[in-house]
Amino acid sequence: MKYKIVILLTLFLGLASCKKGRIEVDILIKNGTVYNGVDSIPNMLTIGVVGDKIAYVGNGKHFDFLANRVIDAKGMVVSPGFIDPHTHADRDLKNPEESHNNPFLFQGVTTVVVGNDGSSDYPLAKYEELYKKNGIGTNVAFLVGQGTIREKVMGQSDREATDVEVLKMMELVQQEMDAGALGMSTGLFYAPGSYASTEEVIELAKVVRQNHGIYDTHLRDEGAYSIGLVAAVKEAIAIGEAADLPVHISHIKCLGKQVWKQSDSLITIIEEARKRGVRVTANQYPYEASATGLKAAVVPRWAESGGRDSLFMRYGDARLKPQILEEVNMNIDQRGGPENLLIVNADHKEFEGKTLQEIAQEMGLDANEAVFEILDKGYARVASFSMSPYDIKNFMQQHWVVTSSDGNTGHPRKYGTFPRKYKEYVKNGVIKLADFINGSTSRTADLLGIPKRGKIQEGYYADIIIFDQNTFGDKADYQDPFQLSIGLQYSLINGKLSVEKGTYNGELNGRTLKKE
Repeated sequence: MKYKIVILLTLFLGLASCKKGRIEVDILIKNGTVYNGVDSIPNMLTIGVVGDKIAYVGNGKHFDFLANRVIDAKGMVVSPGFIDPHTHADRDLKNPEESHNNPFLFQGVTTVVVGNDGSSDYPLAKYEELYKKNGIGTNVAFLVGQGTIREKVMGQSDREATDVEVLKMMELVQQEMDAGALGMSTGLFYAPGSYASTEEVIELAKVVRQNHGIYDTHLRDEGAYSIGLVAAVKEAIAIGEAADLPVHISHIKCLGKQVWKQSDSLITIIEEARKRGVRVTANQYPYEASATGLKAAVVPRWAESGGRDSLFMRYGDARLKPQILEEVNMNIDQRGGPENLLIVNADHKEFEGKTLQEIAQEMGLDANEAVFEILDKGYARVASFSMSPYDIKNFMQQHWVVTSSDGNTGHPRKYGTFPRKYKEYVKNGVIKLADFINGSTSRTADLLGIPKRGKIQEGYYADIIIFDQNTFGDKADYQDPFQLSIGLQYSLINGKLSVEKGTYNGELNGRTLKKE
């Protein structure tokens, strides 16, 4: 009799353990191949979203789910939303007609960082309120630009800052950190940031460190313009060491034939710094052409000190003009020659789609003289084909390098960076899919200090994308850089759908993210 009771009890407990629990969720994602942003091997997992958070991640076998919406991701990749640490998306986010941020959204990007290259909207608090008022299509996080702060205090002056001016700049950096900036960016290649000494930048970086922020830098030289690429990387590391804060090198590259294959040396320098305890990371876009303003690309900084009017006054001075033209010519050569400088965006639309060489020939001028004719008609943006595939792949394979777009109007990277990296480098075996995803999600969130983003994990915000691994890719090129990427099927931002079955649904689900 005793044995019968034991057997019956065992059967009862077994049946009880087989009974499934019930979970109510807003959105259920099932049958997808899930890369969680951390691990190297994917899993077939079920994901439940409640409100703006991920409430369940598991095999789903022991639960019945009551869901308002079920997404069958069979045959597709499920990933955390991509985080782009270097963009110029603020130019669109400020415009209610463009604040959907579709060029980034369709790449799988759910969070963009703005305020890069030392240039940020000021004051941050004003623009945060603007974004909240108008609504934004992706999350956005902010950096405070050192160049912007310097200009507020010193204008466009090419001179050393006084102690009083440094203190004033430190106060403004603190103000922007208080408003929620993740850290400070520099554009030490660009005026007026380029006029700052290393010591001046260190003093501002110390303020950022006190607020547990990061130092994000466009290097003083990415080629052989001034101090040289190696020296510029060493300067960035020295700033991080002196101020004791993380250093993030933006769009790391070897710009110009003079520095091709220096990636080997730079990797060694950075690895040695990391062994010393310096927290050095970098981001990169997967293109052989860079892009920047024509003036920034080829005009010497000393000549533009004081702004546009000062530049043309110097250019009109017979004593200075020969030197200016000589240095412009040298900088054109650095960028690969006039035949490799393509105007991708300009106030004078007739220049767009033409190389500097073509424009110079039409004008009957030398290329260096044509530069000033173009600038006289307004702003012009140029793409320069001056990077080696060797260096691009070399940097890409480093565990401390993450993906970024540097997305700006006229270059296809604004519309295609992340899908292009997948199509050209993952599918061709340069990097693994998990490395691509991890280096576009959790590793980026961690180095920026963005909490609870970048992973598919219970308790994290539900920024999730689902893409077709057979079709995910870029469409934008240099002839038509405004083509949305394809293959993204679903995008959830803060737990709400923004892209459904490959179509944007018109919702503005993004938030402004702050340093916590």
